Amino acid sequence: MPSTKPTTTLRLHRHPLSGHAHRVQLFLSLLDLPFEMIDVDLLKGAHKQPAFLAMNPFGQVPVLEDGDTVVYDSNAILVYLATKYDDGNWLPRDPVGAAKVQQWLSLAAGQIASGPASARLVTVFRAPLDHDRAKTIASNLLAVLDAELAGRHFAIGDRPTIADIAAYSYIAHAPEGGVSLEPYANVRAWLGRVAALPGFVPMQQSKAGLLAA
Repeated sequence: MPSTKPTTTLRLHRHPLSGHAHRVQLFLSLLDLPFEMIDVDLLKGAHKQPAFLAMNPFGQVPVLEDGDTVVYDSNAILVYLATKYDDGNWLPRDPVGAAKVQQWLSLAAGQIASGPASARLVTVFRAPLDHDRAKTIASNLLAVLDAELAGRHFAIGDRPTIADIAAYSYIAHAPEGGVSLEPYANVRAWLGRVAALPGFVPMQQSKAGLLAA
């Protein structure tokens, strides 16, 4: 349970097929915080309109509004929520625990983004990216994570943190990008434990060519 409650309803600007946005939606639900979801029509370019760019000059979802505070970038939003509305369970305050979480946040912005997330961008959104390269990055990453998760319930230990939330969405949906999870038993077991957390909400499934031009 959060240590404090928002004084106003949080507003999450998102797209239902965005794994970055799902990270935030999932964490808000796990924290049992009241929030409103506002869908941003990416196909019509709503994220490039002045009103949205005033919140995020990079024109990307998600964006979180918390009263007069506006935060963009999914990992930054996770840190904000864990710092403001939790008591240290989801973001450890000790140096070692905080550093371990940061390692996973870096993975989320690095190999996860360039691997399973990019592979899915190619198959679902027809993004002009190198699909084979993305799948290779994803396979190499999953092999490392499978070894890291051996004998461990969650990303950095026996309790879930925002490290798990940052990594979950795109890894869980890696098969949509043509990346199999079958060889990685520890990764699949970890995904199952995250999905079993009270308050878990899944990300909408997608399929190849769903948003093809």
